[in-house]
Amino acid sequence: MTVDGVVEGFIPQKEIVYNGLLPYCDRLDREAAELLAEIKASLSRAVLLRELWPGVAFWSRKLFSFLKLYGRRFSKEDHILFINLLYELVTLPNLEPHMMCSYARLLIQLLKKKELLSRDDLQLPWRPLYELYERLIYSKTEHLGLVWFPNSVDHILKALIKSCRLYFPASSTKEMLDEWRPLLCVFDVVMQKAISNMELFLPTIMPPEEHSQGFQLWFDELMNLWMSVQNQPTWEGHLVNLFARLANDNIGYVDWTPYIPTIFTRILRSLNLPVGVSQVVAPRYLINSYDIGYLVLWITALLGGPGNPAQKELTCLFNSIASFFHPSNHGRWQSRLMRLLQRLPASVVRRVHRERYAESSWITLVPECQKLTDADLQEFTRSLTGAALLAMFSKTGSTDAAYALQNLALLTPQLVIPPVLEKTYAAMETLTEPHTLTATLSCMIGMARSLVSPDNRYPEGRAHVLPLLMGSLPGVDPNDFSKCMITFQFITTFTTLVPLVDCSSAPFRQMDLTEVKPEQISNISCFKFVLACVCVCVHRCFALIDSSTLEQTRDETETDTQTHLESLVELGLSSTISTILTQCSTEIYKVALQKLYNFATSSIFETCVSGRMVADMCRAAAKVTLTLSCFIYTCDAICLCLRYYVELQNEDELDKELLWNLQLLSEVIRVDGEQLLKYQGELERILLVCVHLRCKQAYTLACSLLEHTLRSLSLIYPTEYRSTSGGFDVDLPIRDWGRAGDVATLGVCWHVPCQQEENFVFQLLSSLLHPQLQRIKGHVSGDQPMTREELWQSLAIVQHCLLGAGSMLPPLDGAHIPDLMPSMVNLVEIKLHVGVDYGKSTVHDQKHHQYHILEHSEDDTKSLFVIIKIVSDLMFFCGTHKKEFDSRWKSFSLVKKSMENRLLGKKQHIRALLIDRVLLQHEMRKLVVEGSEYKVVHQELLCDLLLLSTSTYSQVRSRAQSVLMTAMGTYSFSYRDMIPRMLQLLSPQNTAGTEQQFKGSLYCLLGAPSGFCPATTRDWDCVGEVWPALVRCGLSHSVTLEKPSIGRLFDDIIDRIHRLHDTIGIYFTVRHRCVEIANQIAQSKNPTPCSKPPSKEEIKEGIQRQRIRNVVARIAFLLPEITFFCLCGLYICFCFRPWKFEHMATDLLALLLRDDHPLPPDAVLYFTQTLVHDSISIRKVCISLCVSYYCVFLHGVWNLNTFQVSGICVGDREGNCWLQYDSSNLPLSQEQWDSLQYVEKTHWGYYSWPREMMIYASSEKPQDDLPYEEMSEGEKIIFEYFSDPDFIDQLIEFLSLEERKGKDSFNPRRFCLFKGLFRNYGNAFLPVLWPHLEQLASNPHESSQRCLCEITAGLIRGSKHWSFSKVDRLWQLLCPLIRTALNNITVETYTDWGTCIATACVSHSAALQKDIDFYIWYESQVNFQQFWLLCSCDYYYSCSPFGKMSQMCLRWKILEIDESYDEMKQDARTCLSLMSQGLLYPEHIPLVLAALEEMAASRSWHARFSVLTYLQITVFYNLFTLLSLPAEVLRIRKLVMQLLLDEQLEVRDMACTTLSGLLQCQFFPLDSCLQTHLEILKPVLTVCVGVHVCVCADLVRRHAGVLGLSACILSSPYDVPQWMPQILMELSDHLNDPQPIEMTVKKTLSEFRRTHHDNWQEHRQCFTDDQLLVLTNLLVSPCYYA
Repeated sequence: MTVDGVVEGFIPQKEIVYNGLLPYCDRLDREAAELLAEIKASLSRAVLLRELWPGVAFWSRKLFSFLKLYGRRFSKEDHILFINLLYELVTLPNLEPHMMCSYARLLIQLLKKKELLSRDDLQLPWRPLYELYERLIYSKTEHLGLVWFPNSVDHILKALIKSCRLYFPASSTKEMLDEWRPLLCVFDVVMQKAISNMELFLPTIMPPEEHSQGFQLWFDELMNLWMSVQNQPTWEGHLVNLFARLANDNIGYVDWTPYIPTIFTRILRSLNLPVGVSQVVAPRYLINSYDIGYLVLWITALLGGPGNPAQKELTCLFNSIASFFHPSNHGRWQSRLMRLLQRLPASVVRRVHRERYAESSWITLVPECQKLTDADLQEFTRSLTGAALLAMFSKTGSTDAAYALQNLALLTPQLVIPPVLEKTYAAMETLTEPHTLTATLSCMIGMARSLVSPDNRYPEGRAHVLPLLMGSLPGVDPNDFSKCMITFQFITTFTTLVPLVDCSSAPFRQMDLTEVKPEQISNISCFKFVLACVCVCVHRCFALIDSSTLEQTRDETETDTQTHLESLVELGLSSTISTILTQCSTEIYKVALQKLYNFATSSIFETCVSGRMVADMCRAAAKVTLTLSCFIYTCDAICLCLRYYVELQNEDELDKELLWNLQLLSEVIRVDGEQLLKYQGELERILLVCVHLRCKQAYTLACSLLEHTLRSLSLIYPTEYRSTSGGFDVDLPIRDWGRAGDVATLGVCWHVPCQQEENFVFQLLSSLLHPQLQRIKGHVSGDQPMTREELWQSLAIVQHCLLGAGSMLPPLDGAHIPDLMPSMVNLVEIKLHVGVDYGKSTVHDQKHHQYHILEHSEDDTKSLFVIIKIVSDLMFFCGTHKKEFDSRWKSFSLVKKSMENRLLGKKQHIRALLIDRVLLQHEMRKLVVEGSEYKVVHQELLCDLLLLSTSTYSQVRSRAQSVLMTAMGTYSFSYRDMIPRMLQLLSPQNTAGTEQQFKGSLYCLLGAPSGFCPATTRDWDCVGEVWPALVRCGLSHSVTLEKPSIGRLFDDIIDRIHRLHDTIGIYFTVRHRCVEIANQIAQSKNPTPCSKPPSKEEIKEGIQRQRIRNVVARIAFLLPEITFFCLCGLYICFCFRPWKFEHMATDLLALLLRDDHPLPPDAVLYFTQTLVHDSISIRKVCISLCVSYYCVFLHGVWNLNTFQVSGICVGDREGNCWLQYDSSNLPLSQEQWDSLQYVEKTHWGYYSWPREMMIYASSEKPQDDLPYEEMSEGEKIIFEYFSDPDFIDQLIEFLSLEERKGKDSFNPRRFCLFKGLFRNYGNAFLPVLWPHLEQLASNPHESSQRCLCEITAGLIRGSKHWSFSKVDRLWQLLCPLIRTALNNITVETYTDWGTCIATACVSHSAALQKDIDFYIWYESQVNFQQFWLLCSCDYYYSCSPFGKMSQMCLRWKILEIDESYDEMKQDARTCLSLMSQGLLYPEHIPLVLAALEEMAASRSWHARFSVLTYLQITVFYNLFTLLSLPAEVLRIRKLVMQLLLDEQLEVRDMACTTLSGLLQCQFFPLDSCLQTHLEILKPVLTVCVGVHVCVCADLVRRHAGVLGLSACILSSPYDVPQWMPQILMELSDHLNDPQPIEMTVKKTLSEFRRTHHDNWQEHRQCFTDDQLLVLTNLLVSPCYYA
């Protein structure tokens, strides 16, 4: 392939920088250019030939792979062309949903880096995307089962819109507003659609000069709408999301200052926190809460600017909710609080990065005056630190707090790190609270990089590194798994950042230590201290190993395999030791190595648990430097043992020393392959002997040695991961603590196999692999039979050779499968260079041995397991497995998240992490195999797998099926070859088939749980074969459903088809705009497409082929239907066959209904007949099918008038009164009926009118019922059946049956059935149905009434387009019938009738005034008390403020009623609780407080008590609004202090609780004025003969003072402010006062002890010795024996 037209100065959009660090990077530029040229040529060719499938779909996947491999390594012109082409493809009108989703994913990736393309470079029209969104998300036929979308279509489409809206034209905002303003009606559910569309589509990133065409057109309008909303409707969240996005995209260009109190008030309300003693949470508050992600975005954008007003509110917000973060508080609200705490600092970090460190682009910058200053960041950190420190020990874990502290440390490390360090040191000293150590270490891991950062914002942090490491070492505890693992992670993190090098002599060698003080160097990196730390760590690991031996962790009867926890500990141990030794200086490394050597050679370890751990530690030591010779002594030890090979060869059990040496050797040789060349002879000699030992444990270890040797020699990998590329002896290492690696100068040292290593590899394969292959071949032919054990050994050698040398073996190759998928486009696979020139294959020629095993020893499952693994590795393994790669990528992402510096960005990762990412890039190139060509060799292997998938033993079948499904999902169109082979085993004609083959074939069709599923392929040819074959299984004589497993298997297949099925296209078209863009791509340069565009003749042929494909697709669509009808007929004839298969046929047939293709008459006949089927499940399906048919293929045409109106005027007005209900102007005659105009859309005209509105032309005569002669065949079938009295009798009998006792409800499907009948056929069936309706109305049984409800609702809705005479006649019959039914109404049917009436009145024109009259009458029958409660709670949010006050006073008056009205009083309390959660406007607050003050003077103490409970909730839910009104704050304070002096004890106690809550949320401060006021309330009691005597008023006043002081104590439950010790001392003076003062003091002290117990060691520091003595006497109970 040649690439022409590559310009020398080619500048790619954005490459993947890691490709430039690969050892073969010099070949990647040309490879990328060739691949891009091929993609451009083939993709444009496919579009020009109108071959959407497979051509366009295939090459769009290749473009997606190109993005993964090379990034956006194409020119800006190509970038724009690709986007335009994909945008046109996505918005094609008849594109099938799955294909649309695949194109959308690719388009999202192309649009991902918005800084690469400006609005001047690219503009996308918004309306095609909106029409697509409307067609898919608000589909009118999806709920009818006429179109099926993928489960992810909603998410993908919204993500696509978010990516595209940046490039909508400036005029699009006005066009969108004109489109959606008519939908704005707060009384209609369509409001949700309008606001969600605005949130999703409205562009907010525009240059300032276009703001007048952007958000300024709608900001004030929507903000006023939001400010007027009080009851948190479902659409309010979308509005908040839009505002948050606007604020984030236009920082400094929108003035939010007037709205800040309201914003934070609503944010606080949306957290749904429990407040007060009698709060009743409204359900809507739990469902319609704001999205935390958008809230933090909004808060972040509000910060900064002159005065930083938002920060003051934010500080108040976190002060008011701080106690909710304490570990002792737990509830449904905690997850939202934790997400808020986690995401807010991260959002601020992103903003600071954007303002200070991000590269300049076309996106508008934040104005200088609005940028966050260092002072702003410090204030922000202070506001969140307290909550984060409390959340560290949350019951849900410390992850959220650790993430928050990590980001706060990036902003201001000097403020965040010290308190966390203090808690960490305290946790290290305690032995009784391991969870605190786990939590603090987790938080320190995230802050590690900030702690050692060289930016000098917290220079003291480096001095804590070694003490922290030493203090954490006791955490290596074999008895506490979680503590052990977090300690390993902690040590690994810090040693990765900090070289363990002695720097104490640096001040004498370095003269330029300007950034580091010499005394700091000597303190933090003294050789003795570092060495002691490393030695203690190594000894702790040795102790862990000693306690993990097999003898100590297992009983005699338990297995000797490693458990999951042990494998995790092994992984943590090996990674920790590897990191420590990697980061050590040479001197420290030698000491640690000597200790490790002594430990490894001093004992003989068992090879299951402890031996593996020691071997892993030795491997880590051997990989660091060239120290393989230290451990290669094992070769001599093994050779010494093998001198007696003849005696050992046939031994089943070998000496433990030999096994341990083999295990140690198998691990230590996992080093740089060049080192192994020195020991080539010894290794080869050991392998030649040990792999043939009879002892299974020995040859297994030898095979591991073989595999690891081959991998070390053949793979490409980095050889070192130090934190600096130059080592630790070049410069002062302390300068590199926490320093990021530079991608440009990373200096990766690669191991690339040299010629000697390749020769060694193939020499081992020749001496070990070839003889085993010959042995297996001889065993298969019968010339050289082997025992099972010998066969297992041979297969193990073959498998490990393949795993070791798989990267050097060429991929499978051979002839292609002809005519598998006809295409005019070349469907070739991607061939990538991965640094290896492949040698000759040695394994691929071996096959057919599984046939021998299945024929002669089918029970040899172990051999079959290995064979399946070998086949899998032959097809997919190329040096690494996909699962291993995914696991390492996930691990890399987690480490990156915990250690990255998001503030700086620009890939400022540590060097080891960057090297790991480069290695992952190399491995990803090896794993790009999707869309591989299907060849003859693949066909043979897949046939072998199919044979194994249908063998006798279930475990063999399961493993083979897993590999088979992976292969079918990998090789292009292989399913078209394999599915017919599977179906042959299911055919009724296959009389020789076994039950295992049958089940295996079904499992193959079921597919992998989260992978490929042959039964759901989107190919009409396969659907036409698979689905009928599944139903045809019921005719097989070898199938029985007596076994539950087979029945469940059929159910699983049908269920999976239902879950994964989406509509398959039968009509593909390509618009002219797509062809134009494809021509531009074909003629583009840089690089020039590798082939010429198709000729005119080819284009004509392509168009003709597409037409033929569309015709064939329609025919293929009909084939399964015809087959199903025939099968269902067979099942009906042979009634002895099980009904399951008829159910399956009906279910599958339901999936074939479409809204773009009519059903054949046979289908209509079958559905109609089975409406009275004996099976209830089939009846349900057929009801849905009939509904779908009725609702889409309508009978009747209605005339429409079109007129235009304009203007915006919200609410009732003269311009829309003509469409409102008027009881004085009812259409009682034909003339009045014809003179009115009807609009069925209830939202039109409330806010604005659409530009063009279509209404029914009622002045024209409606079309009469269609004559029987003019009906279609399907309509005639329906008409005949529903005109048959016997059919109707049976149908009504079935519909009026009770299905589930007490659980049945109004069925919308049945309603739609009758609605469609009456809409399409008028009143033709009413005479037949009416006697049944009268019978149902007179029957009070629940099921009969419910059936009547469904038919009545369908009748009313179906009469929507009837003539006046028919409607009038209908209501003359219907009204008496409904009255009769309602006379028989019961509690069980009350809800059903409500649903019936509500459903009947939906989307009805105003002509049906009877409906409205009846609805009003029905509502008047509602129970008075429920109606009153509903109005007082819901209507509260929309009535006038004076009405609210009168309602509030009414509720409090009810509380004064005597006890005979307990139920009403409880309802009143509930109403007050709900009303207290209402949103208050500033102008309403004085009215509310006036009402509260009035009720505070009430004679009833219950009313005064309720004033306080109301006040608790309403203040918290309107906190920031109230705080913006200082005068009203003083009124509330005065009111609470007044009630604190109330004569009733219960009121005073509640006033104390209220005061405590107000102080806790800092509604008003606890200043000296308040304390003085509380002191004044305590008069001196008169003392008489040692007894307290006081007037009642004085006691109340004194109790009020004590309650006030108690409130102060209780307002700080988890800390000790400066004023608290003195108040506690004052309270202690009243401990012996009369009741109730004494009880109040005791309760307060008891509560103080409970809330401060956990952190008492910290809190006691705030008290003097005398105060502690007093507290001890008060809080500690005296000893009985004292």
